[in-house]
This record gives sequence, C-alpha cells and structure tokens, in this order.
Amino acid sequence: MRRALVLNATFQPLCVVSTIRALVLVLEGKAETVRPSCELVRSEHHIFDAPAVVRLERYVHVPRRRHTPSRRVIFMRDDHMCQYCGRGADSLDHIVPRSRGGRFGWDNLVAACRRCNGRKRDRLPNEAGMSLRREPSRPSEIDWFRAQAGRVPEEWLEFLTVAASA
Repeated sequence: MRRALVLNATFQPLCVVSTIRALVLVLEGKAETVRPSCELVRSEHHIFDAPAVVRLERYVHVPRRRHTPSRRVIFMRDDHMCQYCGRGADSLDHIVPRSRGGRFGWDNLVAACRRCNGRKRDRLPNEAGMSLRREPSRPSEIDWFRAQAGRVPEEWLEFLTVAASA
C-alpha cells in the first residue's frame, strides 16, 4: 500500500498516512492534493488519482515534537553499520555506559555489532581502544519520515528539505 505525506496548511510536514486515508481527506474537503502520484484508486463507480502529498485546508496546531530515541531510527541514522568497525550492526551501544551515568539520548546511542559491543563492555570507547566512525546526532526530519514510510518518495523531497532548512 502506498503512502501519502500530509502537510499542514502552512506546508509544514505533519505525518505519513495511507493513500486511501489521504484520498478520504481530499474527498471530505479537509485537504487538497498538492502532488498526485502516478497511481489510480478505483472504487465500484469512480476512478481517482491517488495523492502523494496533501495539504490540510485548516491549520492544525502541533505541539513541539520531542522525539525520543528508537532502535529503528538509530539504525537508520547509522546506516545499519557498526559505528566502531563498519560491519553490519545488530545491537545498540551506549557510548558512555549507563552504569557510568550515560543517558538514553541521541548523542549517547550508536548502532554496533555484537562483537564490538561485547569488546567495549562497560567502558568508554577510548578505554577499550576503540573510536567512533562519526559522532552521533539527532536525526533529521527526513530520517523521521523515512522511518515512518520505509522510504521517501521523490514527490515528498521538496517539502521535507524545505522543512529541514526552516
């Protein structure tokens, strides 16, 4: 099932919904199609262009998002690669171990392979003779939508890159 990007009335990306849900929003007059996809949605009596991006007719106030780290987004941010050796990752590692006061945050969690995670154990990377390939950071807005949708279609990019630069 294809998905559609929902924009606020101000063109700010809000969420990802199914194509059918986006079409229902358009048919109910709650949204307008900004970018149609190349697919069709068929009902018994009608054929509709499936929307790829819709914009809500009315502004929806959204409280500031406070995304907490999730395994899926951290693996996506780190390209499913161990941040110590570069092999495929299958676990998460706290750079500063929790037993030493490390927190559960974007800047303290990285994807790691079991071998490196076991080798590092309850130590800091420099104590274990290891170094990070890149510093961890909070994921971009595009990464969040990629985690929701699995991939970011071409039709969404202009709206997500504008949001990232704002």
